[in-house]
Amino acid sequence: MVVLEAPPVRDTRRVSAAVAAAGVSSFALLYAPQPVLPQLAAGFRLDPGSASLTIGVATGALAVAVLPVAWLAGRVGRRRVIVWSVLASVIIGLLLPLAPSFPVLLVMRAVQGVAVAGFAGVAAAYLADAVGTARLPAAVGAMIAGNSVGGMLGRLGAGFAAGPMGWHGALLVVAVLSLLCALFAALTLPRDLGPEPGSQASGRGSPDAEPVRRARIGAGLVGPFAVGTLATGAFVALYNAAGFRLAAPPLSLAPAAASLVFLSYAMGTASSAAAGRLAARLGWTKALVTALAVTVAGSVLTAHPSLPLIVTGFAVLTAGFFAAHAIANAWVAAEAPPSARGRAAGVYTLCYYLGSGLGGTAGGVVYGHAGWAWLIGLTSAWLALAVLAVLMTRRSR
Repeated sequence: MVVLEAPPVRDTRRVSAAVAAAGVSSFALLYAPQPVLPQLAAGFRLDPGSASLTIGVATGALAVAVLPVAWLAGRVGRRRVIVWSVLASVIIGLLLPLAPSFPVLLVMRAVQGVAVAGFAGVAAAYLADAVGTARLPAAVGAMIAGNSVGGMLGRLGAGFAAGPMGWHGALLVVAVLSLLCALFAALTLPRDLGPEPGSQASGRGSPDAEPVRRARIGAGLVGPFAVGTLATGAFVALYNAAGFRLAAPPLSLAPAAASLVFLSYAMGTASSAAAGRLAARLGWTKALVTALAVTVAGSVLTAHPSLPLIVTGFAVLTAGFFAAHAIANAWVAAEAPPSARGRAAGVYTLCYYLGSGLGGTAGGVVYGHAGWAWLIGLTSAWLALAVLAVLMTRRSR
């Protein structure tokens, strides 16, 4: 059987704008509680590790849901799942400030994580169908740049609103802004991208071909899957603990001032957009190792007690991480056969959000019990393991 790849759509600007808007909405909602974790901890009388569950539960639920959602997208269509995702996650975001207790808040965040999985697990495969593999690295880089903008705006919006409005008002402000982006995405996202659900080209070919596809998915993707788990865990752990460190003596920053560290996401926006050019010049392996090395260097720099150096370190590590994430994501989408691209993207997203949920929570526990220096040591070890996995993947191919 010959598996045909869908031709790119003509209006790629429309595709990019719609996917970017969906990314802004999804990631603003997913990480909006991060800058107000100290306020949540104070309001519900929690330690840093427990407060970090507000992020970890959502990303963990996303990880669990991503493969079933990817399967669903293969049946009902990727566009439909993305639209359902962004609208459902916004509705839950509008209800979050009404949570009467921390356990209820965690349940709502878990449901929101499942909703966000519809975008996070499907968007890369949707783009691959839309623009073709030749332009995929740049397209995925642009998508992740939009995701980083959403993450930055959500965190900054929540951080600045937390002072006068508390964490309830902060989450509401982010949800309203995300609603506007979600509506734009739902109205703009082009229809009929890729093979029709249920067709042979959509990934259900002959039974004899399925084992071959499974082998091709796993053979050269161990490295990027490891990056999705380990590097994301390190990144989220550092940002989860950042608010506590910046609010504690001797820095003692107010929530609005502490949230300015999330301006570092602008570096991630630039680096992820440029990651496609870096991968084209150096190749997957060298580009990914370089990005991970930059991430380690930035995280080590944050160990210095000087606020300017801490901010510089976050800018460097954010640039490195988002470049690594863009390269690893594009590597997965490009290496997987068209018929299995959705499944491969789903596995990468599963790895990414398992790392975010487990690593972010573990990092909060380590910081709460041992401090920032131990957290840097732990996350640097995770990043070193990610580098080793990438190098081993290169040798095995």
